[in-house]
Amino acid sequence: MDTQSLASRRRHKVWLNADAGRLDQFRKLVERQTDAADWPFASSVEKNVLIYDGEKVRAHAADPEARRELMAEWVEAFSDGPGVIVIKNALPDTAVLDRASEIFDEIVRREKQGGKIAGDHFAKPGANDRIWNSLEKHCLADPDNFARYYASEAVALVSEAWLGTGYQMTAQMNRVNPGGAAQKPHRDYHLGFMSPEQMQAFPGHIHAISPVLTLQGAVAHCDMPLESGPTLFLPYSQAFYEGYLAFGRPEFQDYFRDSHVQLPLSKGDAVFFNPALMHGAGNNVSADIYRMANLLQVSSAMGRAMESINRTRMVIALYPALAKAKAEGTMSEDGIAHAIAASAEGYPFPTNLDSDPPVGGLAPKTQAAIMAESLRAGMDADTFTRTITAHAGRREA
Repeated sequence: MDTQSLASRRRHKVWLNADAGRLDQFRKLVERQTDAADWPFASSVEKNVLIYDGEKVRAHAADPEARRELMAEWVEAFSDGPGVIVIKNALPDTAVLDRASEIFDEIVRREKQGGKIAGDHFAKPGANDRIWNSLEKHCLADPDNFARYYASEAVALVSEAWLGTGYQMTAQMNRVNPGGAAQKPHRDYHLGFMSPEQMQAFPGHIHAISPVLTLQGAVAHCDMPLESGPTLFLPYSQAFYEGYLAFGRPEFQDYFRDSHVQLPLSKGDAVFFNPALMHGAGNNVSADIYRMANLLQVSSAMGRAMESINRTRMVIALYPALAKAKAEGTMSEDGIAHAIAASAEGYPFPTNLDSDPPVGGLAPKTQAAIMAESLRAGMDADTFTRTITAHAGRREA
């Protein structure tokens, strides 16, 4: 056996590079038609997207056998099917929706008065109105309305279908105002928030499992005709293994521009999709539609460590030892980096995006990055303690 060839094949399979994924293979994957006969619970198929009736979803949810069958259908829809579903009339009580919209309007007004302009991961800051952590802010502003809003059987059922029990709900209200520009087409959290260089640090199997750690959704708070810019989707694109690295390249962006689909939504409709599906908010070319959606990002209960660790306390204690070892040359740069990796928080999320916004990228700076930068700069221990304590405070909700 040619061991070098075997090693090379393994390396290229596990460590994807920036050029991974070919457009011709991608086109074969996405250029297919959704057959309604394969999706018996769907009421229709529109532009390759599966459409479900909210009243029927609620009826199926009350029947244990139908409930499990519907959830199984959704799992296949998100994984091997179109990757996106619409549930019409998912939140049927418009009075609840209208009250939630009033709450969001008030939060936006109050935050603007305070000088805050919430940025968007994939759109120009200030172009839209965004509320980070609309989940908690909504709950604290009106617990009764929050309870009735999230009592939605459709939202709970689709979350449980993809993620199982114990899922964690987060939400961000986004309002694309008249004239608001489209987002750059992208994949979403986790790997979708990283630069190509960062993505390449993760082995291939992490590229495969990232989509099953979260579910993306959006609840329409107003009618959304096409001119208001509802989200653009590319059905089946979630199944492209190399997609996180490939989608940012010009040929894939061009293909999305020419091949995406877009569906109008009505107030109370909800759309859910695999986070690996290539998508992006559209241009709001209307004169007077303030297109409001509550973006739901639901996370698996299993993406967490076993123990609760106070990493801020650890790095404050560790910093003087690493600074001394660095100054005396008793530890290599690699050894210091390994000690940082074992102690500091190396991932930017979860955080408070109001006070710890992304700077120079799609994610805020990590505790580990700050520690490494401080050591390189020769920062003294007391200054580091103040710096890292302030960083920890900004991350708290």
